[in-house]
Amino acid sequence: MRTRPLLLLLFAAATVLTNVAVAGNIAHGFEVVVIDAGHGGKFPGAHYGGLYEKDLTLKVALKLGKLIEDGMPGVKVVYTRKTDKALGPDLASDLQARADIANKAGGDLFISIHVNAARATAARGVETLIMGESPKEQRYNENALYESNREDLIDMSDERTAAIVRAYIQNLQFTYGEYSMAMARCIQNNYLKAGRHSRGIKPQLLRVLYATDMPGVLTEIGFMSNPQEAAYMKSEKGQNEIAASLYQAVRDYSAYVVGTRMAEEEQVNALAKTVAPEPAAEPAKPAAEKPKAETAKPAAEKPKEKPAAEKSKTETPAKAAEKPAQKPAAQPLRYTVQLMASATQVPVSSAQFRDYKGKVKQFTSEGRFPYKYCVGEYETRDAAQRKAAEVRKVFPGAFVVSCRGTQIVK
Repeated sequence: MRTRPLLLLLFAAATVLTNVAVAGNIAHGFEVVVIDAGHGGKFPGAHYGGLYEKDLTLKVALKLGKLIEDGMPGVKVVYTRKTDKALGPDLASDLQARADIANKAGGDLFISIHVNAARATAARGVETLIMGESPKEQRYNENALYESNREDLIDMSDERTAAIVRAYIQNLQFTYGEYSMAMARCIQNNYLKAGRHSRGIKPQLLRVLYATDMPGVLTEIGFMSNPQEAAYMKSEKGQNEIAASLYQAVRDYSAYVVGTRMAEEEQVNALAKTVAPEPAAEPAKPAAEKPKAETAKPAAEKPKEKPAAEKSKTETPAKAAEKPAQKPAAQPLRYTVQLMASATQVPVSSAQFRDYKGKVKQFTSEGRFPYKYCVGEYETRDAAQRKAAEVRKVFPGAFVVSCRGTQIVK
């Protein structure tokens, strides 16, 4: 007979734990963080004096993941690797596999950890890279310092590839470019607080960031070619401090995401209030008649009682006018897969859309390329990402964006 109370107790406990997890996700502003330990297996990355990049990145990645798991209940940590292994037969496949893991997991934030190296042993400091391009990065892309770095970068020598990538960069301001920059700032600020030398935030054409459908950064945690920094990164103390800086950056980014979403919701609510329909105009009053010469006023007659049916007819409009105007509902947030952006309108039946000719929908946004051509609309980003994987077989540069109605939004 004691089975039923026990079951009720277990059910109550499960409910509490579920509610705590859900509340945690809401409180943190995201649910899944993907941690990428750069290189691995037969791709060692930079190596100097018997020290390998792949080993340092893995140690810091595992420490960072543990801090998030312990300190941010409800946030799921996904690792691209937890052991010393390659994820593909060649470096390009390896990088794509990392992005595929992140996308399949429905990641909300992607953090790739790497170690720098240079010919000059005096080079030092930490820097964080985001997806983008500037004249300086264009030159760097063409003249990569190390031959092994070339495969990390997107080859922009092909005009079609370059056009797709630059349109993608242009569109980052409407997707998650702002969030990637926010995370990069959080990382660099926490490096500075820990006493590290900051080399700043730099846009770069990185394959792994291009292929991920979420805010993402690649952070270089120091120079192994610098003896002092190499000793620091090799030490347990140094690894713990680097992981702690990155963990605090994730917490700072969480506060940024929550604050941004609250501000956006307030804007949507304020907009809904301003678009309320105008109240019905009052009926025009008849022109006032000139007063006639006063005569003896007859005794005021009581107004005749109107039949019930007639009364209801005359009173209904008045009551209807008294009802407050209903606010229009804000357009729900949806996700779609963008194939192309254009400065001018393109017919949806255009042959440019190939297999998706006649299936695309035109959206609009601000910027130099205001017309966006997309496929599908989904309630969840996971569903849109699954569609994006299919679309990329025809349009390799396709990616997921958020929309409300026919407007692309951040």
